[in-house]
Amino acid sequence: MESLGQYVSGAKKAKWLVESALVPLRFFQERCEEEFLWESEMIKIKAADLKSKEVRVNTRLLYQQTKFNLLREESEGYAKLVTLLCQVPEPSKNASAATVGIIKSLIGHFDLDPNRVFDIVLECFELQLDNSVFLDLIPIFPKSHASQILGFKFQYYQRMEINTPVPTGLFQLTALLVKKDFIDVDSIYSHLLPKDEDAFEHYNAFSAKRLDEANKIGKINLAATGKDLMDDEKQGDVTVDLFAALDMETTAVAERSSELANNQTLGLLMGFLAVDDWFHAHQLLERLSPLNPVEHLQICGGLFRLIEKTVFPAYKLVCQTQFPTAGVSSGSNVDSESGSLSVDRSFIYLPKELFEMLASAGPYLYRDALLLQKTTRVLRAYYLCAMELVSDGDGAFSSRSVTIGNQNPRLHLKDARLRIEEALGTCLLPSLQLIPANPAVGQEIWELMSLLPYEVRYRLYGEWERDDERFPMVLAARQTARLDTRRILKRLAKENLKQLGRMVAKLAHANPMTVLRTIVHQIEAYRDMIAPVVDAFKYLTQLEYDILEYVVIERLAQGGREKLKDDGLNLSDWLQSLASFWGHLGLVYCLCLLFWLSLSKFWSSKKIKALVLIVTNYFCKELRFCGMLYPVCGLLIISGFAVLIVSGEAGYWSWGGSEPDSFG
Repeated sequence: MESLGQYVSGAKKAKWLVESALVPLRFFQERCEEEFLWESEMIKIKAADLKSKEVRVNTRLLYQQTKFNLLREESEGYAKLVTLLCQVPEPSKNASAATVGIIKSLIGHFDLDPNRVFDIVLECFELQLDNSVFLDLIPIFPKSHASQILGFKFQYYQRMEINTPVPTGLFQLTALLVKKDFIDVDSIYSHLLPKDEDAFEHYNAFSAKRLDEANKIGKINLAATGKDLMDDEKQGDVTVDLFAALDMETTAVAERSSELANNQTLGLLMGFLAVDDWFHAHQLLERLSPLNPVEHLQICGGLFRLIEKTVFPAYKLVCQTQFPTAGVSSGSNVDSESGSLSVDRSFIYLPKELFEMLASAGPYLYRDALLLQKTTRVLRAYYLCAMELVSDGDGAFSSRSVTIGNQNPRLHLKDARLRIEEALGTCLLPSLQLIPANPAVGQEIWELMSLLPYEVRYRLYGEWERDDERFPMVLAARQTARLDTRRILKRLAKENLKQLGRMVAKLAHANPMTVLRTIVHQIEAYRDMIAPVVDAFKYLTQLEYDILEYVVIERLAQGGREKLKDDGLNLSDWLQSLASFWGHLGLVYCLCLLFWLSLSKFWSSKKIKALVLIVTNYFCKELRFCGMLYPVCGLLIISGFAVLIVSGEAGYWSWGGSEPDSFG
């Protein structure tokens, strides 16, 4: 009774405090129980009724949904929506408008959540990417929500308990929305894993391991026993391994297959290639270049499909038009009679996107030799059209309009040459050394390169071997070719010339720069190799002869080596061997005129003039010993003397075989 009295007394005091305005009523309502508020007359309903009302309000605020977000809460509305999206009619304006109206009616009638409806629309679109009606449905939803919904989808597959890879349709859907400017690529890129830095670090470790394996090719094992070394040098074990680098590449691609399944950025790149969005695909290729994404077969296949699609219209014109073939001459211009195109033809213009694709493909174009040949032929026709446009103008083409942008013909020709040079240096030549002994591909590339001046060709040859660190397979191919060449040269003789000479030719077809450079190095040290090597060179192609000229000129012009022996009178052994080798080679294959013309750009150096006279001297010795049985070579050497006479240096040379007495 006493506690009840105190309770009633407390209620009266609280009521007095409220009536006196000493304490606000709101304070008591927030802090006191329902019974106390009822006793102090601070509420107008009973305590039990107030508790029931409080429960109802909390339920309505916290648990009751005004929009049905789950399928089971409003199954009829979502069922009608899914049925509608699975039966979308053929694309048309009326069909798109009708579908949009029905979706809005379903959202309003069944009080559906628009974000959930948008998610279902995207899921159905993912399964029907060819139906363009869905592109008309997306604008009825906020654009900013699309990247968030897709981001949640990608994050779902990033969970540890989810072992299912991301569907390819989701990547293609995202790429298509980016292509149509519904979302921005950066807004979706932030949701993808792994991060670029982590992926780059992982690949750098993997690439360093492959480079180390490639560098070990041809290294001598100091721990090997004498028996092992003798087994390696058996006379009958001469083999040529043209697939060693490709086998290493196949193993590396198999090891990286899991990376393609776990890397969502690479999947997005595949999506861009699948929907023919080269603009964003090129951006992503540049961004992911440290990962070497083209090494993956799926990405490489998508890139080849785009190249094929871009090249096809021009290649169709090339097949319908008879273009001239390249002659033996390697001059810088095409002859007006042999190099002119047929009058009845169409102008061939290639977009810059094609050259970006070739640069991105790099040496991996070797995987499709047919596409490589098609591309080479199209590039040659493109350059010939640019040259013809400068010489004859628009009237040379059957098409009434020749579109080359805002450029005049000469600027177009200059731009075409730069693009051709880039394609050769970044794609065609590196791909050649990975194709196992296919001289037809080399001949196609020579048909294109023969249109360029020798200065440009030699610069491309010099830049050919600078991508070792980027592509371990290229380094492995060169190391293997160098090792096999040395093995064959050790056993090359007149008795086995036919068999081993063909092996040398196969190696040169696959990797001409490395093989010919190795042969020239060996000839400088071993002069007895000249005769069998020159005889084996009868299997080489025009491209390989041109590369051989470059290698010899490079060795002659290389500094840091003495041209004379210590007595100051006699030539060094390497120079005598190199001069004698070129004398034999020029006598048999008539390459002397090209050699003199190639050396003409070095006339400002007295040392180079003296070297030219030395090689000329050896050449004429060989010609004299043959009793002038090669009149064609005689005419060529006369032309070479004409170059020397014009330069005022013919006085250095003597029929008696004396050498120049000074190197400047």
